[in-house]
Amino acid sequence: QVELVESGGGLVQAGNSLRVSCVASEGAINFYTMGWFRQAPGKEREFVAAINWNGGSTHYADSVAGRFSISRDDGKKMVYLQMDSLKPEDTAVYYCARGRSFDFIIAAIVQTSEYVAWGQGTPVTVSS
Repeated sequence: QVELVESGGGLVQAGNSLRVSCVASEGAINFYTMGWFRQAPGKEREFVAAINWNGGSTHYADSVAGRFSISRDDGKKMVYLQMDSLKPEDTAVYYCARGRSFDFIIAAIVQTSEYVAWGQGTPVTVSS
């Protein structure tokens, strides 16, 4: 029942910042784990970041830890991914997703199978 729409992607130079956003145009995100994944050309979709139902816990892939930050605003039905110190290897289509429940189990939330709704993605290209 939820429809997610990402925005904010674009072309940026390495070292710069970008924030991508996700809005639940239909449905709700309250009480659900929310995540960001990305898919680079020729690669499978990989976990980037996740945030638990109340925003109290976050988890990041090692490749982005310290550079990316996920946040949520349930009142606006939005999830954000702030990306700093971008690298060319961050180039990918970024997807937001809603989890199955409020559970926040690390081994589960890093897997695509834990999510039941996905946006269409927003492309991010980082030039060198």
